[in-house]
Parts: sequence; C-alpha cells; structure tokens
Amino acid sequence: MKLFTASEAAAVTGGVLLCGDGETVITNVQYDSRQVTEGSLFVPIKGANTDPHKFIEQCLEKGAASLTEYDAPEGAVKPCIKVEDTRRAMQQLAASYRSSLDVRVVGITGSVGKTSTKEMIAAALSGGFNVMKTQGNRNSQIGLPMTMFEIRPENEIAVIEMGMSEFGEMDRLADVARPDIAVMTNIGKAHIENLRTQENIMSEKLKITKHFDDKGILFLNGDDPMLRTLHGKLPFRTVTFGLDCSNDYYAEGVEVSGFSTEFVCRCGERAVRLRIPALGVHSVMNAVAAFAVGDSLGLDETSVSEGLMTYRNAPMRQQIHRCEDLVLIDDSYNASPAAAKASLEVLRSIAKGKTIAVLADMLELGDEAADEHYGVGKYLAELGVDALIAIGPLSENTAAGAAQNGCPVVVTAESNEAAYSSLCGLLEKDCTVLVKGSRGMHTEEVVRMLLADHRETETV
Repeated sequence: MKLFTASEAAAVTGGVLLCGDGETVITNVQYDSRQVTEGSLFVPIKGANTDPHKFIEQCLEKGAASLTEYDAPEGAVKPCIKVEDTRRAMQQLAASYRSSLDVRVVGITGSVGKTSTKEMIAAALSGGFNVMKTQGNRNSQIGLPMTMFEIRPENEIAVIEMGMSEFGEMDRLADVARPDIAVMTNIGKAHIENLRTQENIMSEKLKITKHFDDKGILFLNGDDPMLRTLHGKLPFRTVTFGLDCSNDYYAEGVEVSGFSTEFVCRCGERAVRLRIPALGVHSVMNAVAAFAVGDSLGLDETSVSEGLMTYRNAPMRQQIHRCEDLVLIDDSYNASPAAAKASLEVLRSIAKGKTIAVLADMLELGDEAADEHYGVGKYLAELGVDALIAIGPLSENTAAGAAQNGCPVVVTAESNEAAYSSLCGLLEKDCTVLVKGSRGMHTEEVVRMLLADHRETETV
C-alpha cells in the first residue's frame, strides 16, 4: 500500500531529493536496516554511540529509499532525501500520513497503566469498529510515528499509546497523532526525576489535547486527586471515570470469580453489568474507561460488553501463568510505586497458598526513590504477603519497609540469578509468585527461569 512518494516525502520534510526517481512509491518506513525491503524508506536515527547512516548504501541496494543528514552514497540511484534531522523528518511524515486518513484517534497517556488501558479500550471498541492499536508499548518519539504508519484506510479507530518522560515530548507526539479523544489514567511519580513535580507531569501530559476541536473529549480518572481538578475547567468536554460514585461513569458491586471480574458500570440512571477476563481494581478502572469511550462513540452496551471479553493482558503485564504446582504473575515489564501496589493487591486476591513477591528497583524516582521503595515494602507487609525477595540497591529500602512492618520472610539479592536461587528455596506447592521491576532491571529473566523449571498449563 502506498504511503507517499519520494517527492512527497521531500516536500513534507522540507528535504532535498539528492538522487533517484521522485515518483518512487514508499510502502513502509523502517529505522532498523535489518527490516528494510524493496519499497521501504530507511530512516537512520543517530544514537549516543551509533550512526546508522553507515547502512544507507546497503538499504539502497535492497531497493529502498532513504533519508539522510549527509550526502548520498556515491553512485546511488534509489531516492535519497537530505533532511536536517531524520528523527524529526520521520515525525513530520507520520503526521502528514495521519492527516490523510479518515480515522478517529484515541490517545492514551498517564503515569501508570497506559498499555493495559490501551488494550482494554481497543478490545471494547472492537465490538463495533475496525480497530488498530499500538503494538506493545511503541509510544515514544520513534515508536509512535512508526505506529501511525501502520494505520490502514479500512481502520475506523486507532487506539494510540502516548508516553513521555521529559519536557516537550508530549507536545511533539500530539503533533503526530492528533487525537480526537484522549484518556488520562493517572498522575503518578514515574519520571519525576526529569519533570521534578507532579504538577509538571500533569501539565505536560495535558498537551495530548493540543489539537482538540470542539468535538474533542478528554476522559479523566476522577479518582485521581490531581486529574479530578481538571473536570469541567477546560475548553472542551471532560468526562470522569472511576470507582467513586461522583464520577460520570463508575463501577460498583465488584466481584472476583477465578481469573475474571464482574461489576456494574453506572452512568446516571443506567446500570450495565460487565465481565472482564482480568483481575485487580485497576483492571476494573480500565474497563470503566473503555465503556465510557465506547459509549461516547455510539457503541451499544452489548457490543462493548462482547468486545471487553476479548481483552488479554499484554505480555509481561500482569500476565498470569498457571503451572502444575504454582501460579506466576508476570508483571516484569516495568514498575512504579502505584503499579507495584496494584500488582501486590492482585497477588493477594488470587492466592490460595503462600504468597511471594519478587520486586526489583523502580527507576527514575529521583530524590523520592528511598521513601517510595520503603512505602511499597510497608504496603506489602500490611497486605499480608508472606515473603519478599528484593533485587537491587534501591530495593533494600523495600526490604526495610517490609521487614519493619511484619513481613515474615525478607531476602535481598544483588542479581536476578541470586533472586531466583532464593526463590527456589521458598517455593512450595500451590504458592503464588509475583515478579515486578523497572524495565532496566530485566526481571523477565526471573520469569524465564521459573517457567523453565515448572511446567505451564495455562496463560491468562
């Protein structure tokens, strides 16, 4: 499928076509030279230690076109477009492509829960629309433009995850995705090391609405003390969701049965019973948000309900593995204080036997890191978790919080391998294990070791 021609790419980016046929059709965009095929546009994005411009000639030989910040390789015959900044050029191309499509974009942002909320909303909307969604968590300055190129003309709705960790990032992402509808899950302390205050975090995330027109709708977690202050005070429609009955959409009568959850979603005088194949209060919140978004887009209750039942946790995000002799909650993709506490609640809610939490460092918390880790350990003890294995130097504070507040078994480990060795000594039949840590801690290694030694019978 045609995205644009080489000449169109040059015009959009303000670039110069150095060589090649301007009518060459671009069918896909790649920043990884290994993924380039005939019809690709290669985007070499310089990193701290690498410059992929050295792969341009190889990509041209495969039949691709390329952006470049330098001159074209000698003798090049395929299109080479010189731009000032290849990353910025890719964003400009993605924004132009998005503008050419007749698609409604739902943007998802927040400190915690973006991916699970995106998955829940996409599932709900799939009950009545042709939906495209961000794969994994490709929500960055590079990942989001790549996601936009995957939207197809037949897609009616695109559910797009939008992440930021520094000033100005959401502004640029909003220029690319231009959401018609936005959902803000919460304002936590993730990335507070860079953004300094929660007020700054909220202000930056609110830029997701930069291109709203008079039909734009911002869905806010009304249970979040900061987000609820925005309700009714912005120049466009705001809708709140949550568990508190003061919200426009809220849940009540939450009941857990096995690995699914039932509740009643209320909006005014309406009451709709819903069931989701997921656990935890945060999952109920996500489902209420999904119902609210579907309702705003005109989906009937049956379609939303059927769509919600297709929801599945993304890999490494509270993915439950039932093994012959234990249950493993793999939440190893990332971590923040709020997310860690939510996962501990799930651990306690499904456990029938001994509970063990393997928790690694939560990064990018700045000066609040020690207190936040201690708070997670304290919360773990208050919930009655039986054992903690804490990985990393920051998690020594988690261990202290757990030990000083009554957790029976607390172990510290310097590596994932050491943590797994300790875990093996604590395992017993029918225990439930939670594994969670920031992306940089690679706690998925603990998950892999555990699944290699224990035969899995079901994944939820």
